[in-house]
Amino acid sequence: MTPDQRPPGQSLIIAAFAAIYLIWGSTFIAVLIAIRDIPPFMMGGLRFTTAGLILFLYARIKKDPVPSVSSTTKIALTGIMTLFMGTGAVAFVEQYISSGFAAIVVATVPIWFIILDKRQWKFNFSNKWIVIGLLVGFLGVLTLFADKQSLDFSGDRMKIWSVFILMAGTVCWATGSLYSKYAKVEGSTSMKASIQMMGAGICSFLASFAYGEPSRFSFDQIGQSSFLALLYLIFIGSLIGYIAYFWLLSVRSAAIVGTYAYVNPLVAVFLGWAIAGETISGQQVVALIIILSGVILVTLSRSKKTDLPSRPGTD
Repeated sequence: MTPDQRPPGQSLIIAAFAAIYLIWGSTFIAVLIAIRDIPPFMMGGLRFTTAGLILFLYARIKKDPVPSVSSTTKIALTGIMTLFMGTGAVAFVEQYISSGFAAIVVATVPIWFIILDKRQWKFNFSNKWIVIGLLVGFLGVLTLFADKQSLDFSGDRMKIWSVFILMAGTVCWATGSLYSKYAKVEGSTSMKASIQMMGAGICSFLASFAYGEPSRFSFDQIGQSSFLALLYLIFIGSLIGYIAYFWLLSVRSAAIVGTYAYVNPLVAVFLGWAIAGETISGQQVVALIIILSGVILVTLSRSKKTDLPSRPGTD
């Protein structure tokens, strides 16, 4: 058995789950602080390109080989879907809606995993508890969208668009994650993550120029809090959190890894209240509880399956 084939240690798995549970929960408020002075697409370009280049240099120092053109293209596509379209959607909509509301919507990600993971449909949709969990989760979404405080869009049409953009972003994140899990590609975890980030960073910069952000932005306008938030997103949110996430996808099922989404909103809502003074209505709390109940039903039922998916590219 080669080193890469040895089962991962339990302590490493616990540490990785802790990273995506707590760190990613805090990134919602970090994004909110960063985009106060840095336009969202520009912020995404700086965040992902910087983190990707650092990780690429680290991978090359370790003498990790650069993947083939075919594998690099597939890996970059994954990064574009998860980071540019998924995480980028969060940064864009937090210009118009609260970080707590965004986190509650993102809590639906594990539900999209179940719906979009075609390889597991036979198991997932033959399990009544998973089906019930999906229905409960969507009931939570309806409860959230029925809250007048959540959807007080009077005078600002961008708030309406933000909800649809964020929902589309969650679907893109789940789709890209599943593609990353099943696509047959070469490369170490570090190398693949670096290519994903650089692909997302390049797309973010292109979107920034297309959206006209450079004409409204100057590096002189970046305050200390936004700069520190950007550094946090680069080194903690991306380099630590993102690597932990995609490594976990290679050793645990997508549904189990997706459980981060029902811890993240709790962390995000708390930090939004404590740091940014955001408020959350009673109906939002009820919606969050319903969504998390559905996700937990799905996850517990899914985890009973003993044949966990193998590492990417080995199916």
